[in-house]
Amino acid sequence: MSDTTTDALREITEARAIEILKAKYFRLLDTKQWDAWRALFTDDFEGTYEGPHPDIQFSSADEMVAMNRKMLADASTVHHGHTPEIDLTGADTATGIWAMVDIVKLGDGFTGYGHYHDEYRKVNGEWKIAKTHLRRTVVEPGTPREA
Repeated sequence: MSDTTTDALREITEARAIEILKAKYFRLLDTKQWDAWRALFTDDFEGTYEGPHPDIQFSSADEMVAMNRKMLADASTVHHGHTPEIDLTGADTATGIWAMVDIVKLGDGFTGYGHYHDEYRKVNGEWKIAKTHLRRTVVEPGTPREA
């Protein structure tokens, strides 16, 4: 195989691994598997959520997990990520942008639409989320009717 083909296969393989990481992020969050969800982040993780509530900043993965565990204890949620734009920025670093939809059933609830802007880093051969910035660009009050 040529170097070009080898590089292309590596990029596809690494991008796919990041897609699986983000899929686990959504599934583990919605199923409230907090310890497994925490394992997806680097120890020096930082994050921000914008909308519908006041902006929330996290200076560690432990802080983010604790806040979500408390905030979503009585909520039902559905998070979907779509159309990933993944760029490998180095051998062990990458960025990604994901269109997202989340439905949060807590109180009156809301449905949010926006984008995640992530930074990823390989730790001991595994991709982890090092930074995330969620910006909801549209927030609709209430949640869709149950079928």
